[in-house]
Amino acid sequence: MISLRSQATNGRLIGEDGAMAELHIDDHHLTVKLSGFEKFAALRRKEVSVPISSITSVERVTSARQQIRGLRAPGTGIPGLLALGTWRRSGATDFVATTRSDGGYVIELKGQDFDRLIVSSPSMPRLEALGDKEASK
Repeated sequence: MISLRSQATNGRLIGEDGAMAELHIDDHHLTVKLSGFEKFAALRRKEVSVPISSITSVERVTSARQQIRGLRAPGTGIPGLLALGTWRRSGATDFVATTRSDGGYVIELKGQDFDRLIVSSPSMPRLEALGDKEASK
């Protein structure tokens, strides 16, 4: 299992331990783990977990926050600081866990509660490889 945490910058703390959402990849699932604060701010009781087979594309972006589209419902958005929760737009729903203008991923899904996961995260070659596999199909 791979596990990384995206660290907040400029000495400010996000969540209980100064970290943002944690991505976990195992053989069958991608999970966006959230701290207690993150669950509270996102208005969720548990993390988001999707089967690897539901991932249709993975894109590394320089600013995950700039990829957000639609209206927050439910969740928390603090301009320039963080976005946590569900964003809805015409015919689509995204789960968002971003901080500042940190780099991260846009992960497109099929057959799940969310159409996309938008997450601030350091580079994860294994996650990027999943996107490469899907693109070659």
